[in-house]
Amino acid sequence: MQTIEEHMSHTDQEFHRKVAAECFNRTWDYLKQKNRSLDDDQMMLNLAHASRYHWGLIGKPWNFTAGDWQISRVYAALNQSDLAFGFAKKALEISQNHNLSEGLIFAYEGMARAHAAAREYPLAREFVSKAREQLRVVSLEDEDRMIYTEQIDETERMIPK
Repeated sequence: MQTIEEHMSHTDQEFHRKVAAECFNRTWDYLKQKNRSLDDDQMMLNLAHASRYHWGLIGKPWNFTAGDWQISRVYAALNQSDLAFGFAKKALEISQNHNLSEGLIFAYEGMARAHAAAREYPLAREFVSKAREQLRVVSLEDEDRMIYTEQIDETERMIPK
């Protein structure tokens, strides 16, 4: 059975790859914004889903995990904890099923963030610990390690002491 990607021309594959990456990066611009308007929130959500859609056509499990994790972050930012949890859980399942050791770092962070958004603080702490442990055992470039550490730290700040 052929995948969708195998039916596409190289040009079409490149188009989807470019759009997926652009939407992913633009989503981060909105996530970093301090005072988003309702229109900004809508655009952020649309971009995250568009990125995941395009990765779904031509990507690999790594892209699926990252896309679902980013959508989870968007929903957490929008205080939609049920949706945040659903997408974080999917990112975790993909990472586990495909042995994506680096993907587990941000999948655990996404689970922690979704639980924090739902005010389920003991579970949020548990997943922060799992994310930190996974970060400790995975071999990474210093820059990647720093980015993951910052994300985990940010999530941990959402959890009352």
